[in-house]
Amino acid sequence: MKRYKPYTHSRRHMTSVSYGVLSKVAPMKSALRGKTKSGARNSSGRITVRHQGGGVKRRFRVIDLKQSDKVNVEGKIEAIEYDPNRSAFIMRVLYKDGDRRYVLAPTEVEVGRKIIVAEEVPLEVGNRTKLSNIPVGYFVHNIEMQPGKGGQIVRSAGSQAQVLAHEGGYTNLKLPSGEVRKILSRNFASLGQVSNPEHNLIVVGKAGRKRLMGIRPTVRGSAMNPVDHPYGGGEGRTQRGTRRPKDKWSNITGGRKTRKAKRKSSSYIIQRRSSKRAKKR
Repeated sequence: MKRYKPYTHSRRHMTSVSYGVLSKVAPMKSALRGKTKSGARNSSGRITVRHQGGGVKRRFRVIDLKQSDKVNVEGKIEAIEYDPNRSAFIMRVLYKDGDRRYVLAPTEVEVGRKIIVAEEVPLEVGNRTKLSNIPVGYFVHNIEMQPGKGGQIVRSAGSQAQVLAHEGGYTNLKLPSGEVRKILSRNFASLGQVSNPEHNLIVVGKAGRKRLMGIRPTVRGSAMNPVDHPYGGGEGRTQRGTRRPKDKWSNITGGRKTRKAKRKSSSYIIQRRSSKRAKKR
């Protein structure tokens, strides 16, 4: 982590990630795409998502989350790069067939190292194979939910899932949330932990950095007018005035389950994630 001298009050506790592990190269032009911003507004100009808008202009990097057409094709890591659109780092891979692509970078990989996607691979960080070929106890990331669809879960910085068991064509995984879930064993996953594990230790320090991220301020409900929020109005600072906590649209929030009971995927959940209240105890 990078820490700053307290030249100003906002700098006193401010921290950021050290980018010393990244390669000093320009991004691949072939993998760059333009990215338009809506300002969180729809075609009518109305705000549809609160607290979004502004921010630094970014270009999208096309990431190969499947790697399904590179089975048994060895690749060499050319560079590890920064991606402004995600918390994890990405790596530029040059395959033996001459193709270059961006792939999610795990921890403990270096430039010049070789990786491969195959049915049987060396159990080394960065390689990708089916869950059925990964022994119990190993950590994986960028996991498919459906065969051939590409990695959908465990992709953010520092995240990893642990293989607990193989049974009946399914693999039991312990996800970062603490949930234990069954995933088809023929789905692909990458070995290791996602890069940039110190991302959760970042202290933003000041409002200006939030604005550069494209995050606008969050106004307290008690500071609004009665027409704008259930907590609004009153003379000076008053209590919220409702028995149950509510959001801006008067929906009861906190302490109520929002997941649908008859959801099909519920049968694949072996153990629910632990609540924040249980973690505090």
